[in-house]
Amino acid sequence: MWNTSRWRSAALSALFLLGLGTSAEAAEPVKVKVFVGAMFEIGKNTGDRAGEFQNWYERYWQSAEPIAVKGALNPVYCNADGVCGAVLGMGKVSSSASMQAILLNPQLDLSQAYFIISGVAGTPPSRGTIAEVNWATWLVDYDLGHRWAPEEGKPGEPTFMPRKGYESVRLFQLNPALVSWAMKLTGDTPLKDSDSARAYRQRYPQDAARRAPFVGTGTHMTGDTFFHGPGMSEQAQYIAKLYGADDYVITEMEAAAITLVIKRTLGSDRVMSLRGAVNFDQGNPRETTLEHLDPKPGETAGGFAETVENVALVGARMTDHIVSHWDQWQAGVPALPAQ
Repeated sequence: MWNTSRWRSAALSALFLLGLGTSAEAAEPVKVKVFVGAMFEIGKNTGDRAGEFQNWYERYWQSAEPIAVKGALNPVYCNADGVCGAVLGMGKVSSSASMQAILLNPQLDLSQAYFIISGVAGTPPSRGTIAEVNWATWLVDYDLGHRWAPEEGKPGEPTFMPRKGYESVRLFQLNPALVSWAMKLTGDTPLKDSDSARAYRQRYPQDAARRAPFVGTGTHMTGDTFFHGPGMSEQAQYIAKLYGADDYVITEMEAAAITLVIKRTLGSDRVMSLRGAVNFDQGNPRETTLEHLDPKPGETAGGFAETVENVALVGARMTDHIVSHWDQWQAGVPALPAQ
């Protein structure tokens, strides 16, 4: 007599095994060549005012299906060439938590990926200008140490002291060969500018602040505190020099933390930090720091739309070169050609 319960059990087992096979085929991970991490988007990924992600999205992922990643703030998008990207979130905690979740997600093979940490930033008027784009040579964590109020020390002395135990997590030198490649491939990128940014620059007396947008390099200072004012800028420069980094040229909120989680998982030889300056880290000589922090309508720096476009223009040249020369880049950063 036919045993229906045994038949049902065998049928379910077969379906289960078939499902495993289908899942195994579907679970083949995307082999990522370049991963772009932005920090925020203003609205949608396309068709409205662009934040840090939209120009990248419109170039690489308009036809891509979102890949949901548990623990990440937003989905990951990938194209057929192995270029992937996501909005990671603002600040050290949110962005690094998203990056860690993405690194550990089995849907993505990031073992040979190059990472571009991409976003907007501030710059000191003595070293940068609005709408410039900057590749990091060093990443410095601004927050790890001791601080006190200026009135609690001697006038003119620093109000920061490093704390022991953070040596391996407060300073990252990015691969010099990779930075050199980035400048070789993107240093002459024609950059966008705006009338409002041009006019705003003239409020500052520094030659660097009055420059037209350019592509440069220097130390990026990562801090959850959105610091402002000449004294705070001097302190950031003091910390950069104290740690042996290059000149502080960019203030941002995520790159050191994101680099730390990548380094612990894969190493940091393929990490790049790319930022566009949308504000100065202090007011001009005719305004107070508070006036600079809370400007009147029409008194902002301008050039935001042009800057986020500039970042993507510069970053895309690096991305496209890596992808189109993958046979040379897959095993690691190739040697620079002889001059």
